[in-house]
Amino acid sequence: MAIPKGQPAGGGTAADDEQPPTTTDTNREPHADSNSEPGSGSDTHTDTGTITASSGPRRPTHGPRERMVFSAAQLIRREGVNATGMRDVATHAQAPRGSLQHYFPGGKEQLVNEAVTWAGRYAARRIARFLAAMPEEPTPSLLFAAMVRQWTDEFEAVGFAPGCPVAAATVDCAESTASTREAAAAAFATWNVPVAQALTSMGVPPVQSSSLATLMISSLEGAILISRAEQNIRALTTVAQELGPLLDGCVVAHP
Repeated sequence: MAIPKGQPAGGGTAADDEQPPTTTDTNREPHADSNSEPGSGSDTHTDTGTITASSGPRRPTHGPRERMVFSAAQLIRREGVNATGMRDVATHAQAPRGSLQHYFPGGKEQLVNEAVTWAGRYAARRIARFLAAMPEEPTPSLLFAAMVRQWTDEFEAVGFAPGCPVAAATVDCAESTASTREAAAAAFATWNVPVAQALTSMGVPPVQSSSLATLMISSLEGAILISRAEQNIRALTTVAQELGPLLDGCVVAHP
């Protein structure tokens, strides 16, 4: 899943140029923008579906709670959950260390879970943007190519250090922290919904859309992992090339 980076991957822009998540929590800062959404710059950053890498602290424009959730996602996608400390998050978010306990009484587990949840929502929102940006009639292969491109663009721009925060949290916490595993599963499910809806709108039978969406997301996540291991975008370009015709072949009716 992609996420905004210091400038590129959450879907197509730098993470630090992306806006932090909003929250309905009563502890939120009154000036935080409830309508803010990551991805306001050029579409060259990473998703989830994608989250992007962060190049350094940014100027605070949202409340500390929102900034810490966003920063946690950025650090997790680069360092993993275990290597990301609460103090690191506060420093990256330019938030007072004393505010950690105030906003996250559940400690690191709560913060990680909220970052993972935000990442899932971010990736889901990117789907509508991909569709809107298509210069021609949307097809399953074009949508998947756009999902892949946000990652190839980021990797080519900033290197292979940043990955998907939801995947990172799953690797680190699937066995050790049930709540984080559940948050990761929910994040992937959140991402799956708009992909399936888009496929249905393109003529894929509703009964097949959800399973194809899972195929697209799992193929993308696997290719991201291989690309980071190889330090090469070969796996990403391969899945886009090979999976595209299969996806288009599933269209049986034009809306």
